[in-house]
Formats: sequence, structure tokens, C-alpha cells
Amino acid sequence: MTDFQKYIQRYLDLIPSDNWLEELKLVGEKTVSLFSFLTEEQSKFAYAEGKWTLKEVLLHLSDTERVFQYRILAFARGEKSELPGFDEENYAANSFANVRSLQSLLDEYQLVRNSSLILLETLSLSVLSNIGTANGNQISVETICKLIVGHNIHHLNVVEERYLLEL
Repeated sequence: MTDFQKYIQRYLDLIPSDNWLEELKLVGEKTVSLFSFLTEEQSKFAYAEGKWTLKEVLLHLSDTERVFQYRILAFARGEKSELPGFDEENYAANSFANVRSLQSLLDEYQLVRNSSLILLETLSLSVLSNIGTANGNQISVETICKLIVGHNIHHLNVVEERYLLEL
């Protein structure tokens, strides 16, 4: 197993069932529920110096999902060009998440998730095995779909373990 495969496997292992499309819906609902209970002040909390605020975590979920959506679309449509990676720290640093309202970030998250659901629900089963290259690594459409789920679960776990206990 390559380092890349080991890296993504930690996200894939978090998905509680084989029905990743249903899990995508469930984790989206859980994310909205969890963040909806925060106050504006709580959403600015970071559990340590240099760590993201809850607002930045939420926008990171939307940003990453958008990147994954593009990769899914490109590879499902037969794109052969290598797609670039992205620097999540740079994206967060330039997101201006902390000056936006929590409701604005929640609205965006829900729109991005709904867009993912439409895209993934309408994919032909035949394209799930399509392989493309992103950030120097080959990956299938289906694996990227699952990564949206596992990545979201990972960050919810971090929020529950490191943020909510401190609020």
C-alpha cells in the first residue's frame, strides 16, 4: 500500500456502511445539526493556537467538497489531464471565514452538499471505476465520492473531541 493509499484509507475506514451515498446524506445532516447549535461567538473558537476556528472547519468542508466534486466530474467525464492538488492551509488562511456569519457558512455548506448529492446520484455506475490523476496520485471516481463522506466524518470527530469539550 502506498503512502497515499494509507493516507486516504484513514478516511475511508470511518464510513460506517457500504452505502456511502446514504452516509453522505446522514453526515451532512449531522454537520448542519451540530453547527446550528453553536452561537456566533462559539463558532469563532479554536482549541489551540494556530488551529482553525469552527467557522474555518466548516468552510474547509465546503472547499474540500467542491474540489472533490470537480475531480469527480472531470474523471467521470473522461478527463485525462492531471488535476492539481490544493493546499488546505492556504485555502483556510485566505477564506475570510471568521468575518462571515455562521449562518452564511451553514447555508453554503448545505448548498455544496446538495450539489454533491445531485452529482453523485446521477452518476452512471459505469463511471465509478474511472481513474484519474489528481495531485500526482491515481484515484477512482468512487473513491473520491467516498472521501467526501470520510473527510466530513473525520472533521466532525475532531470537532466533537477537541472543540465541543472545550466550549
